[in-house]
Amino acid sequence: MACTTILVGKNASYNGSTMISRNDDSGSGTFTPKRLKYVFPQEQPNPYHSVHSNIDIPMPKNPLGYTAVPNADIAKNGIWAAGGINEKNVGMTATETITTNVRVLGGDPLVANGIGEEDLVVLVLPYISTAREGVERLGKLLEEYGTYESNGVAFNDHDEVWYMETIGGHHWIARRLPDDSYSVIANQFSLDQFDLEDALSAKKDYMASADILTFIEENNLDLNRRGHFNARDAFGSHTPTDHIYNTPRVWYGQRYFNPNSENWNEISPESDNLPWCREPEELITVSDIKAVLSSNYEGTPYDPYTNALQAGIYRPIGINRTSFSQLIEIRNESVSELAAGVFWFGFASNAYNAFTPQYASAQYFSPYFSTTPENVSTESFYWTSRVISAMADPDHKACLNLLDRYRLNVGAKSRNIMKKTEAGQSLTKEDLAKANQEISDAVQKETNALLGQVLYISSMSMTNRFSLSDN
Repeated sequence: MACTTILVGKNASYNGSTMISRNDDSGSGTFTPKRLKYVFPQEQPNPYHSVHSNIDIPMPKNPLGYTAVPNADIAKNGIWAAGGINEKNVGMTATETITTNVRVLGGDPLVANGIGEEDLVVLVLPYISTAREGVERLGKLLEEYGTYESNGVAFNDHDEVWYMETIGGHHWIARRLPDDSYSVIANQFSLDQFDLEDALSAKKDYMASADILTFIEENNLDLNRRGHFNARDAFGSHTPTDHIYNTPRVWYGQRYFNPNSENWNEISPESDNLPWCREPEELITVSDIKAVLSSNYEGTPYDPYTNALQAGIYRPIGINRTSFSQLIEIRNESVSELAAGVFWFGFASNAYNAFTPQYASAQYFSPYFSTTPENVSTESFYWTSRVISAMADPDHKACLNLLDRYRLNVGAKSRNIMKKTEAGQSLTKEDLAKANQEISDAVQKETNALLGQVLYISSMSMTNRFSLSDN
């Protein structure tokens, strides 16, 4: 899957929360209908069956409940849970499909019947109490079963954000995001400077496969001549495809969060040297992350909606085939632990939707969010969002003001409901479920109104229009 990930440490966020976010993009020429779901412990499969790999994996006892965004039709291709928050307020998003190189795959080939994006959330999220434990559990699974693809996976809890990348079929490394930093990742092996000594001893900020040093040495993977190991050079790629598909998205994200820290006119969107993480100039909000994940390089010569000579040469972040976008926020504000985990999401192309918050601990999502039928229906948030995206795109400029107003209304009304809910003395799951439904009702009303407005604009710009009226 072709995705874009943004990670934010607690001291870099607007409210002291940790945030992990990702656009879940379908492969070229496809889109995948999704729905929001809460998975109760009794619904967790044991053993777990992978449709893609056709293997069965035994699961531990006593799983936690968790939110997920599975495929609407799991019988066809499997669950593909994509991301969520569990009962311990630990978040996980999986996966960011990444690149590698022939030296890595020659030393540790991918495993055809291993585990991958279809499986990872279900295999890991119900069994962890911290972000660090997420890395440890997934690492053991990778070493035992192997993987059929190269992936990046993120975890967060109240205090930490961890990012993990697979290396070949069975190896992996992971790094804790510094609390004062963010990271933008785009379908390319991204971890750069890496402390192997810490990873194999104290594991304070780095972790890795136990035999990673031997693997590096046996396959001549360390290319650095100055004594500083660079994981991106060792395990990743620097191809022409990377330069048009991957690195420009990282360039735009860092340009957005650090507009004055660099002369961005002198840094190429095709640069291989953009750092994995950096400190933002200002604290990062949910709206900031949404803006970057929705971007088509606004304010640059690469915006496909302009007539600039270089318009459309790079892959947009807010692409047409996004299935859904997610932001997992674990809050450290003065809210109860029950209300700390907030799952923000939007369906279909992120350029034409709005982030909607839902309390994970409510264990309830409305039918509007949780039901995605096979046939298109305006009673489904997924399908309505998909229709709006397809109709608005040909009239992008005419719809911009409508979309801005829609995002403002959805965000403001949702936050107001949350504020009123959290003003209570002692919250219950029932209170949160009521809030989730109220947010759903407000979002459905705003989305239906936007659908009508976009339909009008699209209808009035049809090719067969004619200015002479019949009456």
